[in-house]
Amino acid sequence: MTRHVVARAEELPPGSRKLIEAGGRPIALFNVDGEYFAILDRCPHEGGSLSQGYMVGRLTSACPGEYAYAPRRDIVRCPWHAWEFDLRTGQSWCDPARMRVRSFPVEREHGDAVLAEHLATETFPVERDGDYIVVEV
Repeated sequence: MTRHVVARAEELPPGSRKLIEAGGRPIALFNVDGEYFAILDRCPHEGGSLSQGYMVGRLTSACPGEYAYAPRRDIVRCPWHAWEFDLRTGQSWCDPARMRVRSFPVEREHGDAVLAEHLATETFPVERDGDYIVVEV
């Protein structure tokens, strides 16, 4: 996979999101309590923009009548029809057996090293062969 520098860390404080493009694809980038997540910015149900969705906590149940709410907002709810997706895995909470959105790995690191990869031009082996200079392409 090709790595892309998509934002400076201060552009994405905890609780925020940003729509970016990487590799020609729209990607929704989220910061949940300092942890970064990236998912394809398209709900597989009918194409709603997940970067415009609501970030909500998890509601789970071990048995009927018992509910637990985890307030960490790591679920995104599509703004069109309220389908919910786990930001970590892309898994749907509406139809978990068949539906998911693509998720992407995200890292926070010093951009100099990553930018250096993108700012360098391609190089080719070159050598002198007698009176000639030879470039290997």
